Amino acid sequence: MINSVIGKSNPLNHIALIMDGNGRWAKARNKPRTYGHQVAINNLMELINECHKLKIGGVSLFAFSTENWKRPKSEINMLFKYLETFFKKNIKQLMKNDVKIYVSGDYHKLPPSTVKTINQALDLTKNKKGMKLNICLNYGGQDEIIRAIKQLVKSKKEINQINLEKCFASYDLGPIDLLIRTSGEVRISNFMLYQLAYSEMIFYKKPFPDFKINDLHLCLKEYSNRNRRYGGLKNA
Repeated sequence: MINSVIGKSNPLNHIALIMDGNGRWAKARNKPRTYGHQVAINNLMELINECHKLKIGGVSLFAFSTENWKRPKSEINMLFKYLETFFKKNIKQLMKNDVKIYVSGDYHKLPPSTVKTINQALDLTKNKKGMKLNICLNYGGQDEIIRAIKQLVKSKKEINQINLEKCFASYDLGPIDLLIRTSGEVRISNFMLYQLAYSEMIFYKKPFPDFKINDLHLCLKEYSNRNRRYGGLKNA
């Protein structure tokens, strides 16, 4: 199945999603912004299951950025409630699929109930060996790099590429092969700056609540036709 969707030309080990457009999608339907987030969260597991079926090694999701604290408090609180519901509703299926959960970002600054739910999910899946699911919470790419450098300095280890990468929560996932951002915005918004160094990027027009399995397949097919050179002259 994976070859028919992705093809054999470009290996795909790590895919990342910037799940954008939820609020605008809801507003266009005369609904509150939180409704868009709710629909997005409800649709998310279907996409995760498809990535599992396609044997994609790792998936990173931009769930809440360090800048998202600027949003209305009521919206933020609902986002965290939806996140808790997602884990509680789907943790058994994730475990059944042998998915290991990672969290990038300083998630300990989230509400205590959310932190507790996340810690439980991390603990329940810590020994899983299948697909790696990385949730980016209270996350910013610049902040991640700064915190990694501080960690290296404190440990007195040599500051080099390998040691720096080991400080990232997403280290086991490796570099990002494909980034998909929904809703047509053409920017990366401080997301996994280091890991995106040589990734392919697709800026998909549909908002995330409308992003379905078929849309994922279209993105993967486009990725399979890309000419990845990594700064060299491969197939140039």
